[in-house]
Amino acid sequence: MFSGIVADVGLIKSAQDREGGLRLTVATEMLGMDDVQLGDSIAVNGVCLTVVKIAGSDFTVDVSRETLNCTTGLEVQGGHVNLEKALRLSDRLGGHLVSGHVDGVGTVIAFNDIGESWRLIVRAPQALAKYIAVKGSVTINGVSLTVNQVSGAEFEVNLIPHTLDVTTLNELKVGAKVNLEIDLIARYVERMMTADAV
Repeated sequence: MFSGIVADVGLIKSAQDREGGLRLTVATEMLGMDDVQLGDSIAVNGVCLTVVKIAGSDFTVDVSRETLNCTTGLEVQGGHVNLEKALRLSDRLGGHLVSGHVDGVGTVIAFNDIGESWRLIVRAPQALAKYIAVKGSVTINGVSLTVNQVSGAEFEVNLIPHTLDVTTLNELKVGAKVNLEIDLIARYVERMMTADAV
């Protein structure tokens, strides 16, 4: 589990093809790799991946073809990615509960400076729209955010300067694709409400 609070912006140093999947090596300066072991999970742009190699402050993960098919932003060598280590039971939950299992890929519709913050509007896949609610939580590229408005499959969040300073969201442009994870609780609520239909 993760919180959606980004610890560092990493750099994809290499993205090597591995029989349809990828082996990524990511460089990080501030993530703090001292307590990371092989087999640990790190969220990379919101995608939970398993560490298979550590070399100083660099770590390597394998990405399956299935993961590549339902995410975005992991295949670009030289690209920047949001990083977060998995939560420990003693950690503060500063964002919201995030599994690192991307639910779908959204598209940036608008990204505007509105003075004290930036307004980001994203179109979610139609199948995810019903899970996104005003004042609910959503994860965009691994960043925990609060939904301010919803209109059909489009939703709006506000980004404060700090968020733009410490994540890759400052690189977004209209038309960009983003990884989306909806609020975990919404999935369970839907399942409980439809359980008698099974």
